[in-house]
Amino acid sequence: MMQSNGGKTASPRPRQNHLDLARRILDVARERGLGPGAHLPEQYLATQCNVSRTPVRAALKLLTEQGLVEHEADQGYRLAKGVSLTGAFAEPLPDPKEAELAARIIRDRAARRLDETVTVGEVMRRYDSDRRTVLKAFGTLAEDGLVSRAPGQSWVFANLPDSLESQSDSLDFRLILEPAALTTPGFSLDHDRAAALRRAMVALLAEPDDRLDGNRFRQLDLEFHMLIARGASNRFVSDALAAHHRLRGLPGAAVRSNVVRLRQAMLEHLHILDHLESDQVAVAADLLRVHLRLSRNQRPRAANRGVPPLAIRAKPREG
Repeated sequence: MMQSNGGKTASPRPRQNHLDLARRILDVARERGLGPGAHLPEQYLATQCNVSRTPVRAALKLLTEQGLVEHEADQGYRLAKGVSLTGAFAEPLPDPKEAELAARIIRDRAARRLDETVTVGEVMRRYDSDRRTVLKAFGTLAEDGLVSRAPGQSWVFANLPDSLESQSDSLDFRLILEPAALTTPGFSLDHDRAAALRRAMVALLAEPDDRLDGNRFRQLDLEFHMLIARGASNRFVSDALAAHHRLRGLPGAAVRSNVVRLRQAMLEHLHILDHLESDQVAVAADLLRVHLRLSRNQRPRAANRGVPPLAIRAKPREG
């Protein structure tokens, strides 16, 4: 809860991904039954949230600014004294209006409730919002490569991989760039993130077929391929892949998966990680090509084998 600072310049709005991670950290603390003054180890939180320590530090800093966490140079981060993780402490963090609006805009576009091109005025009227908030929302979406500015006051949405044809194009695009991201000299694996991701994938594979969570698989799949994108030494390759994976993560772009392909894909991820962690990048790149080709070619056949599809639970639609 931001407080007024008189005539001073307001602090920059927190990034949405830092807000999301901060909430996940609080969820972890709540699940563990932590109380005021409890230590918040960075590495443990990184593992639990399937991220590296760098974004965890940014989220902890945000929580510190909100007075929910305290930091001491020699002792690290702790839950602040007097903080309760129950009752009224349900939404302790700021949720910027522009971030909320950006999420609504992209959900409505994914559901085809918005045309490919929209104007600022249309969005203001549809969501009963002011011009400043709308422009900031579009700025947030533009940073993630989800929209681009058109002439005048118009914005154009990026194409979603939400049809069989576009999903095939998506896999072809990734076949060109993802192996190149690995084999271009200078690729750097985030070992902390890779280790956390491995643990999460192994845990998912341990679930029986009737309890496999399609949403969880989709999340881990995106995190695995984003790991490759972030490790690319060529920033143009890295940015292009990251932007494309953000599109794949949007509502409406989800691909229905069956249990057979889900387990196979997760094992392929782990096999690729084995070679990346052993610095066998060329072998990992070859395995990645096979993985992407199987994802493109085997999905339709697997869907016809009589294996029941693993439904992706959709988020509630907003009117």
